[in-house]
Amino acid sequence: MDRAERAPGRVPDHRPYFFLSYAHTPPWGPDSGDPDHWVRVLFKDLCSHIMALTALPAGSNAGFMDREMRSGEGWPEKLSQNLASCRVFVPLFSPRYFSSEMCGREWFAFTERMLHARTTGESDVPAIVPALWTRVEFNELPDSVRHIHLDDSGLGSGYATRGIYGLIKLKRLREEYEETVLGLAERIVRVAHESALPPSRPRDYEATPSAFKPPGTGPRHIRLTVAAPTRDTVPQHRDRQPYGDDALGWNPYHSESTRPLSAVAEDLIRTLDYRVTVASFDDEDTSEHVFAAGVHEPPVQGPGILLVDQWALSDEERRRRLKTFDAAARPWLSAIIPRNRADIQCRGPEGQRLAEELERAIPTILDRARRSDHRIAVNGVPTLTAFTNVLPAVVAHTTRQFLKHAEARPPQVPHVPRPRLLDLSAPPGPGPENPEDDDKGEA
Repeated sequence: MDRAERAPGRVPDHRPYFFLSYAHTPPWGPDSGDPDHWVRVLFKDLCSHIMALTALPAGSNAGFMDREMRSGEGWPEKLSQNLASCRVFVPLFSPRYFSSEMCGREWFAFTERMLHARTTGESDVPAIVPALWTRVEFNELPDSVRHIHLDDSGLGSGYATRGIYGLIKLKRLREEYEETVLGLAERIVRVAHESALPPSRPRDYEATPSAFKPPGTGPRHIRLTVAAPTRDTVPQHRDRQPYGDDALGWNPYHSESTRPLSAVAEDLIRTLDYRVTVASFDDEDTSEHVFAAGVHEPPVQGPGILLVDQWALSDEERRRRLKTFDAAARPWLSAIIPRNRADIQCRGPEGQRLAEELERAIPTILDRARRSDHRIAVNGVPTLTAFTNVLPAVVAHTTRQFLKHAEARPPQVPHVPRPRLLDLSAPPGPGPENPEDDDKGEA
């Protein structure tokens, strides 16, 4: 029985132990029946085991599955509520799973919740317990998933080669199926207690992005650049608590977060199935972004996001470099301006002056953002929650701008002469003996 739930003075926790995330299988014909019947069988078996392994009272929901929601009203809200309250996320891996936008949204919503708990220091143990529904090769997994450990130890050789679907469909493997499901239930209970993931505010399901890139698209990359002072270069009268040894240590929401903002942003962008490069603006070579008197154009780079602390504008050289950067900013460069509403200095006279300096330093980037649907990103993002909400929208907008405006540059290949047809009935044409006649005509 679950000791944690019976501990004296502890408030009983009756939240569902797990959220079962699976890809809906389309029917193959009018008489195909319920294509997800076996997923429901698995769900019921897991719930039975978890009720036996824990102290959940009678009538509690041991798990959640969207089996009866799709045709009812309010199902997105119910889905979001369970993603925000369940203790463990159990995705059923299959090739179809990673091409499902719905599964991608569920994965992102739960992962964002875990990142927020890690950022605030409430929980640092991953609460995702993946299970193989059918066999999936590692190279078929999206980048956003590969860091999650797929532990098949103790679940049998049949599980590793066939997945749960193969075990449940073959009668001769029934005992191995029972052993596998019991092992999975035990793992769910253990992770639920180890992670102690707190509930969160439900996320708007319709506005939740997918953690899986669309099928057929190649690797996606974002460059994240941080323009911020360090605790040694910030003005003397400025509070040094938000700053670190370098720009990447900047933590404007330090009252909410224990981690630098660049680390939070990097993790969240990776969850969107992007590869991320993080750099300090002070280390960037801004000369490559400048039109050198019309002699050359800046190279086509991938989409980028600039995180700017307005106190970075207190340095004259940095102001100059930001202006240079803005002068040649391509449409696929966006910015986010965090401005913690709890930071009194940001609202004071000096903060207001630096905010005006920022407007003069990067007007092109700011104007483009204010003509988009994520203008809050450059109007001063007031909280960590607001930052994590707006970042996916900025990433999506920046990627769209890159795909729309970036010039395609085909690879350089050696010139191959156009082939010619030889007319055998015609007199001999120009050849190696008559090179001077080579441009007079074609056979």
